[in-house]
Amino acid sequence: MDKSPALGEQEPTEQVPDIASADENNSTHKWQRISPIALIYFVLMFIKNIFGNIVYLAPAILIGYSKFSEDPAFWLPFVYGFSGLIALSAMLSFYFFQYRLSNQQIEIRSGVFSKKYTNLPFSRIQNVELSEPLYYRPFGYTCMQLDTAGSVKQEAKVVALKKDFAEQLKHEILAAHQQPDGTDENNESDDESVTAKTTIADEEVVDRRNLDDLVIHGLTNNRVWLFIGGLAPFIDNISDKVSEWLLMFGVNVEQYFAFDGKSGWQIATAALSLALLVMIPITIFSILGSIIAFHDFKLSKVGDRYIRRSGLFTKNEVTMRLSRLQMIVRQQDWLDVLLGRINLKFEQSNANYQQAQPGQLTNKIIVPSVTTKECQHLINDAYPENNLENIQFSPVSVRLLVRNVLLFLLPFTAFISALFVIKDKTDSLIFVAIAACFICFLMYMNYRRWGYAKDDNFIYVRKGCLGVDYYVFPIYKVQQTTFKQSWFLKRKQLCSVQFILAAGAVNVPYVKQADGLNLIDESLYEVEYSKRNWM
Repeated sequence: MDKSPALGEQEPTEQVPDIASADENNSTHKWQRISPIALIYFVLMFIKNIFGNIVYLAPAILIGYSKFSEDPAFWLPFVYGFSGLIALSAMLSFYFFQYRLSNQQIEIRSGVFSKKYTNLPFSRIQNVELSEPLYYRPFGYTCMQLDTAGSVKQEAKVVALKKDFAEQLKHEILAAHQQPDGTDENNESDDESVTAKTTIADEEVVDRRNLDDLVIHGLTNNRVWLFIGGLAPFIDNISDKVSEWLLMFGVNVEQYFAFDGKSGWQIATAALSLALLVMIPITIFSILGSIIAFHDFKLSKVGDRYIRRSGLFTKNEVTMRLSRLQMIVRQQDWLDVLLGRINLKFEQSNANYQQAQPGQLTNKIIVPSVTTKECQHLINDAYPENNLENIQFSPVSVRLLVRNVLLFLLPFTAFISALFVIKDKTDSLIFVAIAACFICFLMYMNYRRWGYAKDDNFIYVRKGCLGVDYYVFPIYKVQQTTFKQSWFLKRKQLCSVQFILAAGAVNVPYVKQADGLNLIDESLYEVEYSKRNWM
């Protein structure tokens, strides 16, 4: 819609205006169309969905590119047709998108060929995220994303609302979460009406991230090999273009990597140079991605809510109730360990899916590249009674390492060695031995990282390999437990335990049978005894 409806004056008590349940003359009771600026959004989403399937379209793109370079004029009708398809899809998506507010609920109708109707009562909505794409900012519009406790993705999204209207609607949704009277005294206070009345001036800034922090985050979370894997279908064309470009500057790549007659150190130097040539530009892209996602990062707290704001081109605002926090993950990759940095995650329900970009997840708050002191301060702020700093972890059984070596490493090493012997390449067995030793070292580190602990309020799980991750969750948040025991584990009086929360499952393998049963019994007793609401 182009203009927000009249919201009315606030009462002296500063109550939030009830947009969705106002008098019958309120225009939001009728089906509303969104602003025409949403056409830009639908165009970009169509393009994003097309390129999201780039792996499946790669053969067609390669063939089309070669044909286009031979005869560009022949393909112009297809380009025009594709552009027309995008425009038509955007216009139809805009025309069929409508919403209305009534009786403390939001209704949304969308879809061109596959019609979709969504009816969300405010009391069911878990998260409200406001995101401002770059093309919305000059016009004062925003996207509102809504999801519920059981959703794997956003339940609903209104893609073009006036910003001031969206803010007031968000406050009303937050105010709809009132706990019934007579709750147990151990339950956290959940007075949403107080929270809804707050303004930005009332927020307490808990953490900010500077540019140097984002650069470190880009370095330590560089997914080079995933990027290279995505480029695999185009690697030949890319290498040819790069070779031609370097040849213009007098660098003959083929001659540089011709290994005939060269010594071992020359080959090793060339291989290292190639690795750096690939990693440096992709690392730069990773740093830029970190800056784009987490630019101007600010984590604030108002009452029992965390508010995360970040984003360079698209500004995102995510609100999380502390009572909905399911688990905290303290994550360090190997480079994070060297640099003394930690990625901290506050996870809500269904936080185990990985499709979204880090800066756009509405079911978790990521605080990138904090120091150890900052990390512990944030954990203590959310879970004041936690004992992560001082608690002693119990190790898992060494039979986990034995199983991995005997069941996976030795058979694979024997198979590869046999192939080299059959091919009469025994001189290469030294490389197989080095690789096997390195893998064995990784398995040993993985075994050493595993650990678990429990106190009166929390369960702690540690795991990792070269890096180390810590999982901290309140016992009363456990929704289900699983006791796993194979024939081999039963003989050795061992078991594996799984704790299932709304944010996903946490596993602890190869623990003593008595300890595993004790963890499960005490957890279920705490859940039953406390009767605290996990949401």
